[in-house]
Amino acid sequence: MSEINVMLCRVALSAALLSTSIAVTGCYVVPVHQDGRSYPAGGVIVSPAPVVAAPLIAPPPASPAVANLRLYPSNDEASRIGVVTGQVVNLLDGRGQFAVTVGAETFTGEATRSPGRSNSGVASAAGSRGGFLTCQYTMSSPTQGVGTCSLSSGAAFRMHLGG
Repeated sequence: MSEINVMLCRVALSAALLSTSIAVTGCYVVPVHQDGRSYPAGGVIVSPAPVVAAPLIAPPPASPAVANLRLYPSNDEASRIGVVTGQVVNLLDGRGQFAVTVGAETFTGEATRSPGRSNSGVASAAGSRGGFLTCQYTMSSPTQGVGTCSLSSGAAFRMHLGG
């Protein structure tokens, strides 16, 4: 092959590549229906996606409510003991736990709402030295209420919860 033929071949190849490049740059994609018809000029109308509500999440269960407990003497036996303090944990399901210390004896027990009455109940506790404590109470809120308590020794008290 002569030098002129090589040069002509290169010019022809360059011209072919150039014309292909120019032809391809003018191409664009036209969306077409399945039946072969093209979409109308102006584009395709896209409707917004439907709004989906977030799922409802149940709130976590309420935490137990803690209330201070005070027993005030209401007879001579209780007067010799004086004011007694303790704590009640309302589990918010009709039950609770409480603890009081009378002198050297610690009483721990539970409180339960009376059947059919959402705000009244009874509480019982056993002492660390063999005594026992019984109470009746009425609640005005999860952490406030009043009642009466008596020790196995005969001491009687007025009970105040909360505050």
